[in-house]
Amino acid sequence: MKPTQDDSDLFRNAVGPVTPVKQDRVHHQGPKPKPKRLAREPEGLSIGELPETATGFVDAEEGQMEGQLSYQGPGVQRRTFQKLRRGQRPAEAELDLHGMRVEDAKESLALFLAQCARQNRRSVRIIHGKGKRSAQGRPTIKSLIGGWLRQRREVLAYCSARPQDGGAGALYVLLKSPPK
Repeated sequence: MKPTQDDSDLFRNAVGPVTPVKQDRVHHQGPKPKPKRLAREPEGLSIGELPETATGFVDAEEGQMEGQLSYQGPGVQRRTFQKLRRGQRPAEAELDLHGMRVEDAKESLALFLAQCARQNRRSVRIIHGKGKRSAQGRPTIKSLIGGWLRQRREVLAYCSARPQDGGAGALYVLLKSPPK
């Protein structure tokens, strides 16, 4: 529908005098705002209720899959991490992911970490295996678990276990203290 002359006159009277724009480009001033950190997973939901993208995991290959896995999060003291690496923090719980499919291992890990957090456990051991009997001929779960753990807010640090506790097929994991 085309505007009538009355509509055009009414608009011009409402707007008033205008000046044509000489430049059609916008120049932003000031620095860009820093991105906000988003929560990694919604609170109060079970894994079955979460969409795949909300489980706090990304399926990215772990860069350190050949040898020892290790991660020391921000704020973890060097001495605390050394005790973890030496096996001087006894595991308060253990999860064995041997022979699981990737999706089952991912879900089991998420549920295990959530349960440990609720039970105020600080040090746990996760057995992922070395992948020697894997159909792909490579350690599938081991190649993914480091990325999964780094994205979990409960996890402060992890490292490969001592040989007597599983060596390159297991991890010691340090979890956050419960809020006071």
